[in-house]
Amino acid sequence: MLISKKSPLTGLVNTMEIDVTYDQLNDWKLMRRSIQNVMPHLTADEREFLMTGYTSEDWAVLFPPEEGEEEG
Repeated sequence: MLISKKSPLTGLVNTMEIDVTYDQLNDWKLMRRSIQNVMPHLTADEREFLMTGYTSEDWAVLFPPEEGEEEG
């Protein structure tokens, strides 16, 4: 399913293809279960995007690797 969210960092609307169903989204949004329990197959980046709108690129800007640290 294509999910669009506005980045709190950039203000841009980003769209990501995420393997979720409407039932999973509703179950999570109604706070019946945690996102990790409802959608354990998603990556941490996909779950973060659903919860906050932040992309992995946003996180790289917010928390750049320190000098001598590998980016990963």
